[in-house]
Amino acid sequence: MNKLYIGNVSAEASEEDFETIFEQWKIPHSGPFLLKTGYAFVDCLDEKAAMKAIDVLSGKVELHGKLLEVEHSVPKRQRNCKLQIRNIPPHMQWEVLDGMLAQYGSVENCEQVNTDTETAVVNVRYAAKDQARLAMEKLNGSMMENYALKVSYIPDEMAAAEGPPAGGRRGFGARGPPRAGSPGLGARPKDPIIIPLRIMVPTQFVGAIIGKEGNTIRNITKQTHSKIDIHRKENAGAAEKPITIHSTPEGCSSACTTIMEIMQKEAAETKFTEEIPLKILAHNNFVGRLIGKEGRNLKKIEQDTGTKITISSLQDLTLYNPERTITVTGPIENCARAEEEVMKKIRESYESDMAAMNLQSNLIPGLNLNALGLFPSGAPGMGPSMSSVPPPGAHGGCSSFGQGHPESETVHLFIPALAVGAIIGKQGQHIKQLSHFAGASIKIAPAEGADPKLRKVIISGPPEAQFKAQCRLFGKLKEENFFGPKEEVKLEAHIKVPSFAAGRVIGKGGKTVNELQNLTCAEVVVPRDQTPDENDQVIVKISGHFFACQLAQRKIQEILAQVRRQQQPKPSSGTQTPQPRRK
Repeated sequence: MNKLYIGNVSAEASEEDFETIFEQWKIPHSGPFLLKTGYAFVDCLDEKAAMKAIDVLSGKVELHGKLLEVEHSVPKRQRNCKLQIRNIPPHMQWEVLDGMLAQYGSVENCEQVNTDTETAVVNVRYAAKDQARLAMEKLNGSMMENYALKVSYIPDEMAAAEGPPAGGRRGFGARGPPRAGSPGLGARPKDPIIIPLRIMVPTQFVGAIIGKEGNTIRNITKQTHSKIDIHRKENAGAAEKPITIHSTPEGCSSACTTIMEIMQKEAAETKFTEEIPLKILAHNNFVGRLIGKEGRNLKKIEQDTGTKITISSLQDLTLYNPERTITVTGPIENCARAEEEVMKKIRESYESDMAAMNLQSNLIPGLNLNALGLFPSGAPGMGPSMSSVPPPGAHGGCSSFGQGHPESETVHLFIPALAVGAIIGKQGQHIKQLSHFAGASIKIAPAEGADPKLRKVIISGPPEAQFKAQCRLFGKLKEENFFGPKEEVKLEAHIKVPSFAAGRVIGKGGKTVNELQNLTCAEVVVPRDQTPDENDQVIVKISGHFFACQLAQRKIQEILAQVRRQQQPKPSSGTQTPQPRRK
């Protein structure tokens, strides 16, 4: 990605003009300028030089009365699904960026590019070419926090690999398989995320839904292009059974409507007089955003669809059953519209969370998201058998972060004082379940001062337990609406470091702490003139959203580990390790 296209070039421009500009801005290039009518090409020395040229020249430098336009030179065959978005506000929240990108399609990959500029740059790959084109049309030039976004295609090597000449094998070009080192070519593009719909139906109607010899359910799956699982063996003797529908959003909605119609018809024939509501199951992680601040989202769906919607209590949740029941009452056609709106919100929440998880997990080496159990396996609402229960023996372990048994860490996380009741739960059930799930000790410190606005949560455990516990705490505050629907949960965390290591965290002239803040997007402060405590430790303050806090914590722990290794006494060269005697 080192070749540049320079557009809006004046007819009076010469190669010498470009040489002068590049020399003036100290942009190294590895070849001559190829000047055409109205545009030019040049090869930069490396990707960093190319990025610098784009950032400092495009739309900013004038040549013979025309503002130059500089972007990556991308062959037509590689103008496919991959975009670069530049001039992103430096303090923009990841969740906002993810939500913005998701408006135009399914984002398969999003990675930040390291640059010398104040603003941020990301490379994004969409699942389809038309999605990328739409994103480029809508985002290029759009304003965000007083910054004009700049969007351009970048070479999509995957597109080249998937478009061989006639007779060639899929995924291979004329020169054989792609090089192992090529970015993005290690695997086929992922299929779009398909979120199943889970509903509960009265047990007495299951037979009618299946039909004689399974004919009815087969017809539904055929007509709606869906896969339907009726979990008859779950909850033996229960009055209701769960059904999982796997399909596109349209397929799920169509199958759901057909099932409601079958139940209505069966009720009429069997003279069943009670109302049959639509009951949707959804993972608790997403219900807070469905409800919205002060219930606004839910009220709007009710008003738009002419239905009444209620959601089961948080008290019904257990570690082994993280789903809530969303009950929709009204005529079938109204319930069908409500299902579409409810699941649309659930899918948006899921995709936004997973995009944020995948984006940030790349920055935490060795982190195994699947092992953390923070989200339901595969999709929301997958039922207790696939819920967020860690495998036996997972508590206290930390294989995802490295081998062996890492030391326990203690983090002080500060939460709104009003949220303490929600974190503790009825008779302490929630904090007990959270502690068991994460494999960490979680305690809420006594209030300090007459009217404290914040309360300290003391979390002790290895890195993976810290990640799980803190993630759930951040999520709980969002679910309980202590932060608005468009407001990011930002908390302050304190970790203690040996006083002699504080200088290593700060770095010479503050270099290390500044790099730490740029990398993690968290605010990291080592207060000056601290008096070390009885253990000769001082506090490092970390503020930001969940992933920013986590990454900052991990990076600081890496610095401390390095300090500890350097302090270990080295064996003198003249001594030899004694060998055990042979018997």
